[in-house]
Amino acid sequence: MEATSAQAGSNSGFAAGFVSFVGRPNVGKSTLMNALVGTKVAITSSRPQTTRRVIRGIVRREDAELVIIDTPGLHRPRTLLGERLDSLARSTLSEVDVIGFCVPATERIGPGDKYLAAELSSQTHATTPVVAIVTKVDAASKEQVAERLAAVAELAGWADIVPVSALTGFQLDVLTDVLVGHLPAGRPLYPDGELTDEPEQQLAAELIREAILEGVRDELPHSIAVVVDEMAPRHGRDDLIDVRAVMYVERASQKAIVIGAKGTRLKEVGSAARRQIEALLGSRVYLDLRIKVAKDWQRDPRQLRRLGFYE
Repeated sequence: MEATSAQAGSNSGFAAGFVSFVGRPNVGKSTLMNALVGTKVAITSSRPQTTRRVIRGIVRREDAELVIIDTPGLHRPRTLLGERLDSLARSTLSEVDVIGFCVPATERIGPGDKYLAAELSSQTHATTPVVAIVTKVDAASKEQVAERLAAVAELAGWADIVPVSALTGFQLDVLTDVLVGHLPAGRPLYPDGELTDEPEQQLAAELIREAILEGVRDELPHSIAVVVDEMAPRHGRDDLIDVRAVMYVERASQKAIVIGAKGTRLKEVGSAARRQIEALLGSRVYLDLRIKVAKDWQRDPRQLRRLGFYE
């Protein structure tokens, strides 16, 4: 299973630019970005619509700098939050040098994939090369992968089609070569060694939300938001960072679910999040995690702004 190329292209000297990963929710965009960057810069979950912000991960080579933009999954919005996430994802498409359209090998091509393929092939994005990326090939049989590659090829005239596995690393180097081949010549855009431009405070909030997603029932993920109010070294100590965060849910019944019997679930979530934040910051962390009810925040413009989801 090799990458097929209509215009592999290469730039002389150093190349630098942006690629946006797009696709339906839960097709493996964030996991793929983390694998290409080589470290965790975006949270992942088995639940759809985990990504809520535009997150940039930086792949640096001697000959190129590839800035990957992970976007929320494109879907039919049901709330004001959903509308803003959908608008956020679409707005990046006109600002990048190449688009990576992600389709999982484990699922048949559906109406959502066909709609997105048609949109990406439209005149609006005709000048931007689109690479079709068939993800999760490690979880599919050879027959399934072959079927998916054939089905993807029929959707549009892609610049390239690349099957990959973020889990095993299969063809990640090929995908990087293909994406870099579509970048313009240019100078590095970020300082050497930088892997993301996401603020540490926002990364910590996302790690807390990831821990919650793994610890609560299926009906809660889209009802949870996390804000880190404070993150700073403790006064008089350089070996401990205090992180004070608030978790918001929409109803009192959801608050009870997150807290769990005698607070056990909240403690588990806090411990898991603290370990991840310590790995991020390279320091011991004291995590003060609280939970509040913000009624129907996903549909309330004022509360969305307060939680950082702007128009």
